[in-house]
Amino acid sequence: MSPAQPSTFKIVKDGLWDNNPIFRQVLGICSTLAVTNLVLNTFVMCASLTLTTALSCLTVSLLRNWTPRRIRMMVQTLIIAFYVILVDLGLRAYWPEMSRNLGPYVGLIITNCIIMGRCEAFAGSHAPVPSFIDGFFNGLGYSVILLLIATIRELLGMGTFLGFAVPYFSSPAWDKWIIMVMPPGAFFTLACVIWFFRTIKPDVEGAK
Repeated sequence: MSPAQPSTFKIVKDGLWDNNPIFRQVLGICSTLAVTNLVLNTFVMCASLTLTTALSCLTVSLLRNWTPRRIRMMVQTLIIAFYVILVDLGLRAYWPEMSRNLGPYVGLIITNCIIMGRCEAFAGSHAPVPSFIDGFFNGLGYSVILLLIATIRELLGMGTFLGFAVPYFSSPAWDKWIIMVMPPGAFFTLACVIWFFRTIKPDVEGAK
């Protein structure tokens, strides 16, 4: 028997807030270290992951009744890899500079636990449209947090936003925090963002 289909509002709210992949589940944080030193790189990475998650969840849902349970993980991985390869080839063909900037991290989307988690936990047992919405808004929830982290890191570390100088932060009056564009800065910013959002919405278990 198929599980009851959740409402669209609940799917959206879970992906963006209640079950956010970053500050609720703490998943996919490798991307935080890899690409969040520049907002533009982060935007492209987030768009790639969101597109891949949404389409992978849609495809997994469409094939769920024909996929033997014992090989479902392999099938899901192949589906994810297919969409990641399309994204990677698209970047190489139409935006080679960005492809070089992101390096191997686009390919590593295949192993991102957010995508595999949504395919396994939701798309494998729900209808295609809710699965697509779930994948899209989980990717969007991931993107909002990573873009926030990237904005903080680029602003404090380089004094710019999307490569454009920001008044005061790009002036001699501001002593740039070089550590913010290094891996320790990513850890520090991620920890502060998770602390902030969990303070706003504490764990349900801890509130009892």
